[in-house]
Amino acid sequence: MRLVAFEKADGQHIGVITDRGVVDLSLIDPSAPRDLGAVIKAGQLDEITAIMARADDAVHHQMADLKFALPVAHPGKILCLGLNYMDHVAEGPFDKQPFPAIFMRSATSLVAANQPIIAPKVSETLDYEAELAVIIGKECKNLTEENALEAIAGYSCFNDGSVREFQRHTIQWTMGKNFDKTGPFGPIIVTPDELPAAATGLKIECRLNGQTVQSSTTDMMIFPIIETLVYITKAVTLEPGDLVIMGTPSGVGHARKPPLWMKDGDLVEVEIEGIGILANPINAE
Repeated sequence: MRLVAFEKADGQHIGVITDRGVVDLSLIDPSAPRDLGAVIKAGQLDEITAIMARADDAVHHQMADLKFALPVAHPGKILCLGLNYMDHVAEGPFDKQPFPAIFMRSATSLVAANQPIIAPKVSETLDYEAELAVIIGKECKNLTEENALEAIAGYSCFNDGSVREFQRHTIQWTMGKNFDKTGPFGPIIVTPDELPAAATGLKIECRLNGQTVQSSTTDMMIFPIIETLVYITKAVTLEPGDLVIMGTPSGVGHARKPPLWMKDGDLVEVEIEGIGILANPINAE
């Protein structure tokens, strides 16, 4: 399935994308769940499948007409990988790491598709990072290579917006990675059956004002999804609705000469093959 969360006058709704448009589940069944994040956290995606079985004559919306919401508004944990594409490592001051470089983002840093990324007034160094988001669908600890993929509810697009000046204040990246409304996420969640196993071989791009600034494939990850989930769950219990953000390829703004920063009035897009496009304007704080 291909799922979206969107807002209407009476609150959030869940949509399922078909060849004809987007089906609002509540128009098929008024008692249908309306909070996509809550459905994922409850492990109830099968309930959406059952409702869609009755959708033959359903009313379809068009994606362009929707006001998107965050697919998971309040993830318990957002674990992100740094330095996970070899070409990205090569453009910076770091060496290839022997283990996944994990840092965390907060839910307050997230922003929905088409909503503005806020360029903070305290720094001009707001950078883009196109990334694949993995949405966890079940509680898991000590995953193995054999069962890691069973923990995944779906995949989405993410832009790991980074304020580089603050990221470099210390050896810890937390400040630069957690400015409010700098981390776009969504709008589409694609269930694993719609993509190659472990989301391998997908083209991933970032465009700034229509110019392609990043272009790679998910095959270029140093630590692929399975290996990453196995590593994380050696220490951390992952729970439904948690996000694992898989790192960015080369082409980031801080590595360019001169640097290329996102600024007020810009439009940034992340596109991942088989998933869709995550677009956001940039507004000054």
